[in-house]
Amino acid sequence: MSLTNSQYDSIISEYDRKRARKEREYQERLDLVNERVEGYSELGRQIAALGVSSARALLSGQMDSLSDVNRQIDELSQKRKDLLVKAGYPEDYLTVKYDCPDCQDTGYINGAKCHCLKQAIISVLYSQSNISKLLKSENFDTLSYDYYEGEDLNRFRAAASAARSFVDNFDKDYQNLLFCGTVGTGKSFLSCCIAGELLDRGHSVIYFSAVELFEVLSSAMFNNKNADEAYKTRSNLYECDLLIIDDLGTELTNSAVVTELFSLINERHLSHRSTVISTNLSLDALRDRYDDRVFSRIAERYEMYRIQGPDIRMLKRSGLAKNRKE
Repeated sequence: MSLTNSQYDSIISEYDRKRARKEREYQERLDLVNERVEGYSELGRQIAALGVSSARALLSGQMDSLSDVNRQIDELSQKRKDLLVKAGYPEDYLTVKYDCPDCQDTGYINGAKCHCLKQAIISVLYSQSNISKLLKSENFDTLSYDYYEGEDLNRFRAAASAARSFVDNFDKDYQNLLFCGTVGTGKSFLSCCIAGELLDRGHSVIYFSAVELFEVLSSAMFNNKNADEAYKTRSNLYECDLLIIDDLGTELTNSAVVTELFSLINERHLSHRSTVISTNLSLDALRDRYDDRVFSRIAERYEMYRIQGPDIRMLKRSGLAKNRKE
């Protein structure tokens, strides 16, 4: 599954609009400061003139002169910062506040796609807009323990703690998670919490229900007319920073599905790319439904958390939802 030219152009156009808006906002702030802070614009003109002198010294190889010019630029720049702060503005007031500071809203870093552009492409390709809607209501800020009691509460606390730890250590520790248990107890909710936090931190995330995932994989598998498109689809799934498979076991399972699942989780493990799986199946049911290779990979390489309790979705629909958060 690859982008059409119009889809790519639309994404890049949005980057152009974002960058232009941020730079326009910066220019408006600069004009305001130049107007209200006495001496600020004059220091800017002096720095610009020294910049020309610096370029000339560099071209002529006058390194001593270059060092002296750069020292003067640093001194004048510090004076400008001091003027800005003294006038009551934040020190970073005249910093362009890009949505993605890494690529400065260009989508590229040294000719390679930035993580933000990769995620934008993923969102278009795999209709991940639905997860964006979910994240507004299903995130760590809305996490509640009120629906659990006794051992169920202890189990959910442990799973929620593991989800937070997974996010906090994502950049330094390779880990996979399996949330299993009864329907409506918070497994998908915790998966959404993880997805939202990692998206906010600039990681590429693909979130699929098991049914959707295997439809995409099957489409790629039998796409004999366009091998390149099939390769790109598989590459996205195999190489994204985090893959979330929700409701494993709800898909129509056959030998091809089992083979694809093993290949996916095994290759992601070999490349140390994390995967989060949620399922209503028990471990015994997982073993019976999938072959020993799949079960052994999950048993060996995933931290497992069983969540039990009432069906929270049903409680909310019946108007019995609670409001207190912890």
